[in-house]
Amino acid sequence: MSDPRTADQIRQHYDIEKELASRLRNAPRGERRHLYTEVYDELFRRVPLHPQLQQKASPEDRRGVVQRKMRLLGRYIEPGVRFMELGPGDCALAVHVAATAARVAAVDVSPGITAGLESPPNFELFISDGASVPVPPGSVDVAFSDQLMEHLHPDDAREQLQGVFAALAPGGAYVCITPNRLAGPHDVSQYFDAEATGLHLQEYTIAALVGLFRAVGFRDFHLYAGGKGWYVRFPLGMALAKEWLLARLPRPMQHRLGRFLPMRALLGINLVGFKPR
Repeated sequence: MSDPRTADQIRQHYDIEKELASRLRNAPRGERRHLYTEVYDELFRRVPLHPQLQQKASPEDRRGVVQRKMRLLGRYIEPGVRFMELGPGDCALAVHVAATAARVAAVDVSPGITAGLESPPNFELFISDGASVPVPPGSVDVAFSDQLMEHLHPDDAREQLQGVFAALAPGGAYVCITPNRLAGPHDVSQYFDAEATGLHLQEYTIAALVGLFRAVGFRDFHLYAGGKGWYVRFPLGMALAKEWLLARLPRPMQHRLGRFLPMRALLGINLVGFKPR
């Protein structure tokens, strides 16, 4: 992965992020409820050259991002759908879906995401403590998150997933995009470590994520290979077999194969879990 920063700047980012991640990993449950916001505020203050801060997306860029996400999500969006996005960022996707949906819920840790946003009348922001999903039970038909699960403490990820399951109506779908551990790490620790030690508190395999989904009640699944706007339905059994074989290779070989473009497309976790009717 290319990075325009110097080696010293990347190292400084790594040291700071690893320190903050350790704080989150070791914090008790109650303390984590306010720590997520504090940690990310401190990260962006101490790492002014953080890639996320350098991305000045134009309206055209934002529309492109929305279009790429909709090439996966659009399969599940029908007129009148009740939609929920976890970690909505600038809310561009949520606002786009609002043109089709009956209701749109955006769940985030800060009300600041809607500052200056001209939100449609069927859009509502719900404030979470980082794990809770404070929407009425059974009020959502399709839930969506992109690059969120890996940032949560494993205990909080399970709690949030339970909340998503409760929020979904029977037959509802959760579309979850997250990086695959076997191709990682995917945070700044990729330059230094074999496993994620930064603010990707838990990177998953397809098998691990499906197991977590099953544990909270999801039963049926769709899996897609691809990324960056193109997605192809891929048999879950084949994906699990591929992972099983890859996981038995030495970690350096896993890493090399996982970074190979065709393999990276096959390993990407674009998982849809369905709540039983």
